[in-house]
Amino acid sequence: MVLLHLDSPSTKISTKIWKDIAQISLDLEAPDYERAEQQFSQLLVIENLDYRVTAQPALLQTFETALQTALATVYIDQLASCKLENQFLQRILYIINRLNFVWYKDLKEYANERSFYVHWVRERIENPWQEWELEQLDLSSEKLSIDEIKSSLVERGVADLEPPLSENKRYLRQDMSLESYRHLIVIASLDGLVESSRLCHLLGGASNEIQATLIRVLLEEYGNGRLNRKHSTFFAQMMTELYLDPTPEAYLDLVPWQVLASINHNFLMTQRKRNFLRYIGGFTYFEIVGPSIYQDYIAAATRLGLSQTAKGYWELHVKEDERHGQWMLHNVALPLVDLYPNEAYEVLLGYDQEKYMSDRAGHAVIKTVQQSKTPAQTLKP
Repeated sequence: MVLLHLDSPSTKISTKIWKDIAQISLDLEAPDYERAEQQFSQLLVIENLDYRVTAQPALLQTFETALQTALATVYIDQLASCKLENQFLQRILYIINRLNFVWYKDLKEYANERSFYVHWVRERIENPWQEWELEQLDLSSEKLSIDEIKSSLVERGVADLEPPLSENKRYLRQDMSLESYRHLIVIASLDGLVESSRLCHLLGGASNEIQATLIRVLLEEYGNGRLNRKHSTFFAQMMTELYLDPTPEAYLDLVPWQVLASINHNFLMTQRKRNFLRYIGGFTYFEIVGPSIYQDYIAAATRLGLSQTAKGYWELHVKEDERHGQWMLHNVALPLVDLYPNEAYEVLLGYDQEKYMSDRAGHAVIKTVQQSKTPAQTLKP
């Protein structure tokens, strides 16, 4: 088993322990996950949280019961079948991970960003979840030679530039309604309005051509420091044109757990430098495949008769990501394979994992928008 990081005895929890917890937890009344999430959010702004929860364990009762039950349920059952539990766990992880961003709101929200208890909550969710995620993949890339890893990356890069017309792509291009298109936009807004922010975690350190390329990618995503050219600005304009609320996280409650899992996975990949190669592999896939997906969105918007503003974000991405994908492959991923010959397989593993998780999230989004209703936070024309 390939592990993301070394687990301390205090945080690594075996499958047997989860099953033992399950025998107790599953006999109890099903938790109110919404109430438990609200309690956790309230805990995050309590001053001296670590001291308070030690002195008053009752503060944690509702949340801890829900957390233990959700973890036990998810890892004794098939992960994908436990929708409520997965939604709860991934939302809690997202609430913790979002503390890495500046939201220009009340700074008291960050009172416990370095809390031991918050860290422990994150570890208890991430460790078994990440073990399960790796079990879904073919890990044979570890046995490949350097030349085989390079050729595999190049072959994948070529194939993913123009993937075949799948059922989901056909739906986007030919059948998606305006209401479903708007629902698609609000789900995508959770990431689109904070464009590539996680990449910032990896840009500090020694200077070389690899770092320089990553900075070039980030600068273009950020409009070279001009707000009116920043990609997230185009996304917000697109939402406004569709009478949607462009406030970041306005539609968080509509985001499927599979999408949150992809976002949380990328937080983890960028926050731990040991995962650097895997993140680069995943980011390379993201930049390579992006234009083909955005072409689907452009086709849908054009068919629906939407304005240039309502699809300008996609067109900008097609133009720039075609270039970014090749930069990432040839100027970052392949050079890193040479630089880290003993760990080079991690670049390919990261590429494949990002593709798997993105596909899973994409299927969940299509299923959701096909059953969509007009979002609650809708601006009036």
